[in-house]
Amino acid sequence: MAVRVSLLTEADIPGAVTAIQQAFADDPYNNWVFDKSTFDPRRNAASLAIRCRWGMRNGIFHVAKAEGSDEVLGVACWLRPRAADAPPTWRDWFEDWRLWLSQVGMNLYYGRGGLNVKRYYIWKEAQARAQSAVWTDAAGYYFLNIMVVRPAAQHRGVGRLMMEEVTRRADAEGRRCYLESSRDVPNMRIYGRFGFRFAKELECDDDGTAIRLFAMVREPGAGPETK
Repeated sequence: MAVRVSLLTEADIPGAVTAIQQAFADDPYNNWVFDKSTFDPRRNAASLAIRCRWGMRNGIFHVAKAEGSDEVLGVACWLRPRAADAPPTWRDWFEDWRLWLSQVGMNLYYGRGGLNVKRYYIWKEAQARAQSAVWTDAAGYYFLNIMVVRPAAQHRGVGRLMMEEVTRRADAEGRRCYLESSRDVPNMRIYGRFGFRFAKELECDDDGTAIRLFAMVREPGAGPETK
C-alpha cells in the first residue's frame, strides 16, 4: 500500500477526528480525564475539530492517506520550536483568544461532555513542570503533540512516514524533538526506534487516582535505541 503524507486541510478534518477518536478510545489519559458514563462523542469531535483548525494555523499538521484514497489513516501534529527567551507575539495572543472563545462556545452548546476539569488542570500543571525541567535547549524543541494511526492501518509504516516528515527537518536544523506518551508499553519502545529516549515521568494524581505519562527527547541525528 503506497501511502502519502500531506498537510491537513479542512476537508480532512472529519477523517482526522475519526482517526484520533479510534486511536484514543481506550487511552489511559482519556480514561482518566473523561467520565465514561457522561462522555459525549459529539462534543469530543467538536473539540478535536477546533484543535485541528488551531493546529493547521499554528503547527505542522500532517495526515497520511493511501494513494488514490481520501481516507485518513494517520494524523501527526507538531508544534514548532520556540526560543526560550522569545516573547509572545500579537499573533500568539490572538490565536490563544480565538481558541478560548471557540472552546467556550462549544461548552455552551454541548456542556463538558464528561471532561473532568479538575483532572485536566492537574495534567496541565504536571506537563508544565516536566517541560520546565526537560526543555533545557534555549533554541526550542519540535514538540510532537499528537501521533495516531488508525488501528486497521497499523504495522504498515504509516507512523514512520509521518514521523520522518519532521525528524528529517529537525536533523537538518540541528534541533531536538520532544513528546509525551500516555503509555510506557509499547509506546516507548516504538518511539525509541525513531531516536527518542526517556527523559522524565509525569505523575497526574487526583487524590489517589493517578496516571503516569512519559516525556521523551530526541537528539538531532539520533538512531534507534538498541536495548
